[in-house]
Amino acid sequence: MNEPLAERIRPKTLKEFVSQQHLVGKDGVLPKQLDQGILPSMIFWGPPGTGKTTLAQIVATESKRPFYQLSAINSGVKDVREVIEKAKNSHGLFTTKNPILFIDEIHRFSKSQQDSLLAAVEKGWITLIGATTENPSFEVNPALLSRCQVYVLKDFGAEDLHQLIHRAIKEDVLLKDKKITITETEALFRLSGGDGRKLLNNFELLVQQAQSATVEITDDFVIKSLQKNTVLYDKTGEQHYDIVSAFIKSIRGSDPNAAVYWLARMIAGGEDVKFIARRMLILSSEDIGNANPTAMVIANNCFQAVTSIGYPEARIILSQTAIYLANSPKSNSSYVAIDAALATVKESGDLSIPLALRNAPTKLMKELGYGQDYKYAHDYQGNFVQTNFLPEQLKGEVFYQPGNNPREQKIREELKTKWKGNYPY
Repeated sequence: MNEPLAERIRPKTLKEFVSQQHLVGKDGVLPKQLDQGILPSMIFWGPPGTGKTTLAQIVATESKRPFYQLSAINSGVKDVREVIEKAKNSHGLFTTKNPILFIDEIHRFSKSQQDSLLAAVEKGWITLIGATTENPSFEVNPALLSRCQVYVLKDFGAEDLHQLIHRAIKEDVLLKDKKITITETEALFRLSGGDGRKLLNNFELLVQQAQSATVEITDDFVIKSLQKNTVLYDKTGEQHYDIVSAFIKSIRGSDPNAAVYWLARMIAGGEDVKFIARRMLILSSEDIGNANPTAMVIANNCFQAVTSIGYPEARIILSQTAIYLANSPKSNSSYVAIDAALATVKESGDLSIPLALRNAPTKLMKELGYGQDYKYAHDYQGNFVQTNFLPEQLKGEVFYQPGNNPREQKIREELKTKWKGNYPY
């Protein structure tokens, strides 16, 4: 039997499904839709190994609908149109319900490929179910996204992983005859990264390596058996997150050599070019910010360029940008400022807006003092006049502290001069 364990015990019904109770539980949206017989097009968004494909198959089975499946990795517009034509022809032949077209990794479809689905979804020839590990807001065309419900799947928690393991031991034809003792689970669960499929495949590998009818699972056994078998880069698994973390931390730490090394690891592993560029764009604001505002311009141009060009040439643009960002002065002051302000808003609630700052479009509002005593900055020397723009309870509160770099030190001196006696700079 060559099927992996994860495939052999793949659940066939919603009741058998482990995890994602917000979707499949008693009060979940999917059981309600199946009971009502009303099934919208939908997109399952979540990390690898959280059950997106399985849920699509279960939905098709329990709704008694024809099921067609494509992978965006190796399918084109021609394949989509052929499946849609089959779906149109089957509609009404064996059932009055829309056939389901499941597209795995739908975020890899180009705009034209996604556009080819629009008419079929609108006219009811198919019910589309897409699966993606990437944010649909970025990767799915707005026109198609507006016609789909987006359901978020979460990493498997410890309790879910326990259930998966015990179900495998109890039900799998190759495991239930073995005497398996699970003494420790920390290493096994950590190496799974919340990925149910990876957990089951690792567990099967452990049982096979034991080469005995009696197997004891301990942390030491897991580490010795699995760490040496970890792939160099798995763009759908734990290393995906570990390597991009090392990449970002290398740039933040101003080490261009390490940044280029981890970038190379991602490129060699086939990482999505837009994912890499998007992470650098976030970093340009979070970790560099006003210490070098040009960093965001460079990172944004990088994102636009690599999206148009793609591999292999995009590697050069990614490298240039990573090196530029690593060599830039660093400041997280903008990041700290907005989080501090959000924390204050959460704690203090909706404080009253000073009357001088309020808009006064009507006579009544003017009579109530809206806009009264507002000082128009351009009427004053240097286009500046000291005014309290915060609610009275927060007067003098400092959210933005300039970073320790030449550009922001200059900003600090300007703030001291302007706001002396108002803000403690």
